[in-house]
Formats: sequence, structure tokens, C-alpha cells
Amino acid sequence: MKLLYAGKTKDVYALDNGNYRLVFKDDVTGTDGVFDPGANTVGLKIEGIGRSNLLVSSMFFEVLKDAGVETHYLGSDAKEITMDVKPAKPFGKGLEVICRYRAVGSFLRRYGAYVKEGDKLNSYVEATLKDDERGDPLITVEGLEALNIMSASQYEKIKADTIKITSIISDVLTGKGLELYDIKLEFGTDNEGNTMLIDEISSGNMRVYRDGKVIEPMELNALLLGDM
Repeated sequence: MKLLYAGKTKDVYALDNGNYRLVFKDDVTGTDGVFDPGANTVGLKIEGIGRSNLLVSSMFFEVLKDAGVETHYLGSDAKEITMDVKPAKPFGKGLEVICRYRAVGSFLRRYGAYVKEGDKLNSYVEATLKDDERGDPLITVEGLEALNIMSASQYEKIKADTIKITSIISDVLTGKGLELYDIKLEFGTDNEGNTMLIDEISSGNMRVYRDGKVIEPMELNALLLGDM
């Protein structure tokens, strides 16, 4: 395998067959030792979370496959803590799409003059550019077009897919007595230019609450994997 990219929570390798292999780490994003899925720095290391994030991601990718959602997922190896995926081209230097059901995190920090923590949002979708140096700036569809990152039609499809995917994941969580507040997704294109969901779908990408209290990543993984 050839190392292509050493990320915050995963390393990416190229395989001889043209696919990629993701190696999950025990690092999670956050600041000052506190987990934050919206942070652009590694905040702490949690032993075993790489494997549990792999298992949770694999579970959600299988659910999405059954729902007919296009993703890069091919299969995973829990022993090696790896996931094999299709090659994907990111939009620009990377784009994150966030779907928000309730006001928390950076949304609350930005718009706290208009909302209180936990206020309901109507599946609000926003996009940010992956750019640690500039704090992952928000960008509009007009901005994406102006920078030749994607077309308006591509964005509308990704927005619709994000709402659909988030709803499916939320239903899984609701079935376990949990509530999804927000989730961060990533998209890319396959070799034919079709958009598809990429990256992972794990506790490190979402905020989930129970009885009004946020659930920490390892506890969330345990709740999701408890009957597996």
C-alpha cells in the first residue's frame, strides 16, 4: 500500500487494484481535550474509538446501501481496523456538508442572537470548505460556483442527498432512544463524475443527545453497537 494522506482521524492508502484503504485512528477532533465534531484540530485520543468508529461507519453504510444511497463503501476489516472504498475525487480541496436538526455548536455561536441552544431547525443544510488555516469557512452555492468547486445543480443534489441520508441515520438513532442534533457529511465524485457519500459516518461526525444531554463518542458507539 502507498500512503496518500495522513489525516486527523484516518490515514488513506492506495491499493494495487485501484481502490483506497482507510485506516482508522484513535484520535478525535476537539479543543482543549473536549470532543467537538466541528473542530479542525485533533483534541484528544480515545483508546479503541478507531475500531468502534469503523464498526459504526460500516453499519450505517450498509443501511444506506439498502436504501439505495450511493457511497464509496466497499467493505471493512474490524481486526485490521480498515475500510476499503472506491476512489473518489473531492470537491475543490474538500467540502463538508452539515445537516442541523437543532441549534448547537458553531451554529449557536454564529446565530446565538436569534436562537437558543437546542432550538429546532428544519433540516438546515450548510457547507464549509475544508481549510484548517482559515477555520473551515462557510460558503454559499453561489460561492461554490464562482470558485468552480461545483455547479448549482450538483449542490442541489448533494443537499437533497444530505437531507435523505440524515433522515435515515436519525431514524436509526431514534430507534435506540437517541436524538440526532447535527451531522457532518462529505461528498465526492466517482470515476464517471457521479456524486457519492465519502469519508466515514461515526460518532466523530455527529452530535447525539439523550434526555437533553449530549452523548460522548465512546458511549454513543457502545449504544449503537450494543446489539451487534
